[in-house]
Amino acid sequence: MEEAEVKKTEQGSGILKAAWLIALVTILSKLVGFLRDVVTAKYYGASIVSDAYFYAYQIPSFAIILLGGVGGPFHSATVAVFTKLIPDLDQKPSEFVNRLYNTFLVLSVFFFSMLGLLCYIFSREIMGIIISNGTPELISLAALHLKIMTPVFIVGGIVGIYYGLLITYKKFMLPNFSPMVMSIVIIAAVCLTKSDNYGLVLAWATTAGAICQFLLQFPQIRKIGFRFKPNLNFRNNAELKSICELLIPAVFSSTIGQLHIYVDMFFTSSLREGAWTALGYANRIFQFPVGILVTAFLVPLFPLFTRLVAQKDMDGIKSYFNKGVGLLFFVAIPIIIGILVLGLDCVRLVFERGAFTYSDSLMVFDALLYLSVSIIPYVFRDSITRVYYAFDDSKTPFLIAASSIILKFLFNYIFITKLGWQIGGITLSTSLVTLYNAVALGLLISKKVRMAYKDLFVNLLKMSFVGVLTLIVCYFSAKCVSNLAIIIRMILITAEMTAVYLGLSYIFKVNYIGEILSRILSKVKKV
Repeated sequence: MEEAEVKKTEQGSGILKAAWLIALVTILSKLVGFLRDVVTAKYYGASIVSDAYFYAYQIPSFAIILLGGVGGPFHSATVAVFTKLIPDLDQKPSEFVNRLYNTFLVLSVFFFSMLGLLCYIFSREIMGIIISNGTPELISLAALHLKIMTPVFIVGGIVGIYYGLLITYKKFMLPNFSPMVMSIVIIAAVCLTKSDNYGLVLAWATTAGAICQFLLQFPQIRKIGFRFKPNLNFRNNAELKSICELLIPAVFSSTIGQLHIYVDMFFTSSLREGAWTALGYANRIFQFPVGILVTAFLVPLFPLFTRLVAQKDMDGIKSYFNKGVGLLFFVAIPIIIGILVLGLDCVRLVFERGAFTYSDSLMVFDALLYLSVSIIPYVFRDSITRVYYAFDDSKTPFLIAASSIILKFLFNYIFITKLGWQIGGITLSTSLVTLYNAVALGLLISKKVRMAYKDLFVNLLKMSFVGVLTLIVCYFSAKCVSNLAIIIRMILITAEMTAVYLGLSYIFKVNYIGEILSRILSKVKKV
């Protein structure tokens, strides 16, 4: 029993260490992504050209980010199956594992190639349906962007499998580092292009960036020991069947998630020019801290959940889930406070230059404001989904996501068409749908494991109370220093928010505060 406890402690320490390292790399990647958005906003503003690119990009991004990205179905299916087939990570993969890898790779390339070909042939029709409320000029320009970016589809599945294999072998850094390659390529392309030729640069640079992601990961896959030997061993392949049983519902689930975006595109195309661009920038700001949190904790936790399920250690699953999600909640609260108090300042500081105006900043902040309330259900939903995947169940998340598409359309219709709200109505509906998904997933997991939510949510109530007090203090402080420069004001309020939130958390005995403070102090002492 003592040995088991020691092992769990070592695993927990390893996860936290991995989380810190992944967080640092993810922060760097997000910063480069932010720089990409700053450059794009400077040269394009919130215009018809940027709208056309971002509308079109939602189609190939489905492959490279949603399906093939970290946490996507191809990554998740690879981790779930290959983790069980590779007991010793110090050894080269066996011939059997290599054959399975190649079979899966061939199948993926075929699937994504067909998807890309269809998008190339029917690009005009696809964009015409999705943004039917847009002008003919916008639809034609978006279709042209989509044609240029269709090669991204082929890269998507390969990159997803590579992510999964690297994470299975505990190579956490490269999968979280490689997305910044696309950002670097886009930044270079936009900055080096003459001012009268900006039209299609973003589309060409996106395609080149996706290919570079693949080229960056390929040498590491070979170094691990995987070799490309195509085969068509599809029949009577139990392991491939296991992958497909997890993968296919997860792909459909991601497709449903993408349908949410298409519903948003349909309604946003009826709003003012630049609305879709503004919504994209709001999501970038939202994903910067939230994406770091979710990626840092869930990338190392997912393989652990899978192993715990294989060992039938239900107590271990509950323990690691509650600790991981509790820490995510603890950090999420001040992020919400920061958006509410400093959101507009942040948007102006990051984007407001060149072609990007104060009016554009207000539009982005409007979207960001309503999106901020979804952070808590967002991190819970993504965390509990990994538990489903660890149980080889992607059907339940799919069914819940499928049912939520009706809610998404209904909320958008009410807020945009009936009430006449602008971009904030889109993000408010997103937050309500995220809450629905989180609640449904949290309840239905009891069919597999009875999660101990009581302590988790009692602690969340404490955090929320502390957060409200911190919000009140920071709101009035922001009013007092409103005449200062934006950057100085942001630094002062952020410092105050951190001190007040940590101090009140300590006073009200919020869980995790002791561990977090000790880690901060240890880092400070090392410096």
